[in-house]
Order: sequence, then structure tokens, then C-alpha cells
Amino acid sequence: MNRKKTEEIIFKTLMNISVFLITGSLLLIIFSIFYRGLGSLSWEMISQTPKGGFYFGKEGGILNAIIGSLYLSFGATLLAMVVGIPIALYINVYLVKHKSFVNAIRFFMDLLWGVPSIVYGAFGFTLMVMFGMKASLLAGIITVSIFILPIMVRGLDEVLKTVPKGLMEASLSLGSTKSETAFRVFLRQTIPGLTTAILLSFGRAIGDAASVLFTTGYTDYIPTSLSQPTATLPLAIFFQLGSPIEEVRNRAYASALILTVIILIISIVSRLVSSRYNKQRIKF
Repeated sequence: MNRKKTEEIIFKTLMNISVFLITGSLLLIIFSIFYRGLGSLSWEMISQTPKGGFYFGKEGGILNAIIGSLYLSFGATLLAMVVGIPIALYINVYLVKHKSFVNAIRFFMDLLWGVPSIVYGAFGFTLMVMFGMKASLLAGIITVSIFILPIMVRGLDEVLKTVPKGLMEASLSLGSTKSETAFRVFLRQTIPGLTTAILLSFGRAIGDAASVLFTTGYTDYIPTSLSQPTATLPLAIFFQLGSPIEEVRNRAYASALILTVIILIISIVSRLVSSRYNKQRIKF
């Protein structure tokens, strides 16, 4: 057996082991969540708010955390889309000839992507103090949108980089402006990638606890305005799992299960949407 064949076998074995470990770890996490969560889940758990306090109250459920998480994640993702999509299009349409500047922007976004979420939480808290804001749903949305903005921009940017240059040249030669080319041609070409970027951003928004720890607060009630504090599923897990009362800990396990199911549903829907719109792309 020659050297190249031996190297191939070694690296193939290492890759198989890596896949096995990652897949096994994922299945173990999912199994433990469903094993502990299913036993704690009930209609009362998902249809009622906590009674007697989220930490000591034995009765009620986690409806406040479910609604709060959806409010927060949808609001933050929408705000990040409004800001992030134009940034990604601007980089790939208007700045296509300024490679050094574009690379600097991408490097800056990569740095922001790697910043721990607790730093964004501290930054959001600083903004709250500066502008005299209280812990609220609005403060959480702003903080989380800043946190997921680099994910949104870089996710879409990587897809836009795959759009053939000839497509832009063809659009411009037909009399289209760069704005029309960006929003009517490039954006349509990247709908599957945009869906994936939204998924990644939504998953980080709904599953992160550190960035909202100082900004959204926590409450047993469902918020009725942006100025009120709100509960989220990650914070429900964080606070309630440390309670000495078993019924309260059960709400934490139910929160973990529901959070996992929500992300799973969003993943499946995004795959279906991506498959549908991928057929409409112009292929070369």
C-alpha cells in the first residue's frame, strides 16, 4: 500500500469519526430535551402564564415566554432584514469594483459575528442607560437586531457573490439602473439564500439568552406594548431551571422542548420555501 492510499484511509477514518461524534452529540442533545421535556409538557403548560411568580410559583405555564420569544425574534429579524439586505446588495452591486473596501467591510462583519452575545447585551444596556430606557421589548429587539445583523449581512453576501457577473451586465445593458438590478434581479436570484440567512438570524435571535439578559427584563405577563418587559424561552430556562421547586423546573424543560420544536419547524419551512424558489432562478 502506497503512501497516498494510506493518507486517504487515515483522513477518511478521521472524517467518519468526526461525523459520528457530531451526529451522536446532536442526537443525544435532542433525545435528552425530548425525554425531559415531553414529561413536563401539557396543555396547561403552553396555554397559561406562570401563577405566583416564575421562580416560586407552582402553577401555570410558559405562554408568556413563548409569545415574548416570538415577538422578540420576529421583531429583531425584521429590523435586521430592513438594514441588512440593502447593505448586502450595496456591497455586491455598487461597490463591486472597490475590492479593498468590500474586503474591509466583510472583515468587519466577520469580527462582529464572532463577538460574544453578552457583549451585545452590555452594549444594549449602555444604550438604554444613555437614552433613559427601561428594560423592555423594544430594547431587546434593538439589541438582538444588532447582534444578528452581521449574520444576516454575511449570509446574504455569500449568496450574492455566486450571482454571475454577466447577469448584472445584461441587466444594465437593457437600461436598468443599479437599484433595479439589485432589487429585481439580484434579490430574486438569492431568495433561497435569503431564506437561509433569515433562518440563521431567527434561530440566533430566538435562542440567545445573554443578549437579552440585561435588556428585555422578565415578567410573568404577556407584553401589550414595546415599552413593557417581556419573558423569553431562553431566559425561562435560565431562571426556572435553578428553582428549588420541581413544578417550576418542569416549566424549564417544557421551554427547552418548545424552543427546539419552533426552530425545527422554521427549518423545515425554510427548506420548502428555498426549494420552491430555487426553481425560478436563472441558471447559466
